[in-house]
Amino acid sequence: MQLENIILAKEKYLATITINHPPVNAWNWATTQDFERVLDAVENDSDVRVVIITGAGEKCFSAGFDVSDAANSKKTSPKAREMWRRVDRFPKPVIAAINGYALGGGLELAMCCQFRIMVNTPGAMVGLTELNLGIIPGWGGTQRLPLLVGKAKALDMILFSRKINATEALEAGLVNQVSAPERLMDDARALAEKLAARPPLAVSCVLRAIAAGTYEGLDAGLKIEKQGSQIVGQSEDCKEGFSAFLEKRQPDFKGK
Repeated sequence: MQLENIILAKEKYLATITINHPPVNAWNWATTQDFERVLDAVENDSDVRVVIITGAGEKCFSAGFDVSDAANSKKTSPKAREMWRRVDRFPKPVIAAINGYALGGGLELAMCCQFRIMVNTPGAMVGLTELNLGIIPGWGGTQRLPLLVGKAKALDMILFSRKINATEALEAGLVNQVSAPERLMDDARALAEKLAARPPLAVSCVLRAIAAGTYEGLDAGLKIEKQGSQIVGQSEDCKEGFSAFLEKRQPDFKGK
């Protein structure tokens, strides 16, 4: 697979997607196309159980839309919305390792990930700063930020283009964990290893049920939950889980 602005690395059950479009890992048409190819690859790879998304370099996760590629904005923005929604409903856990500032579409992507770990440095800030340009967050920010931090905090951040640091993001519930620079990827991989040890079919069913309930309502979520219960109840992982419990050992889930 030929990629221009995305790096894909795989190790055992973990796939790491690195946004590699210097200087600020912004999203142009080529990068969004690369991202779609990579999502296809990791979703269809049965060996991949967990995904980490991070940015290349030490200063920036992603600064959002690449204004130098404005000529392609009518293609890039719809594709980004589609891909961000896909990450939000991805059947495998996705961890955002926020290695620096994440602004605009960069933060909107991080919010789609199921877990967020942010580096704790003076330069690491997150925010939806689009109103400074006379525009609004357009890749899901107006909807997902209130779900994470509440309506009042989201309005404050969006209407005043307010950027917050790692400690403030943790206190607001925007990130799950903060890490020292030298520990960020180790912490992300440690979380990934714990997630990879969980039963993959059950994990996927939980992700689908929560996404359905969140975006389609309680009844839709309960319907998907019921379907998930039927799927996992007939799985080999279910048999392994019960056997391991009775035998007082750690289960070895295969995702079958």
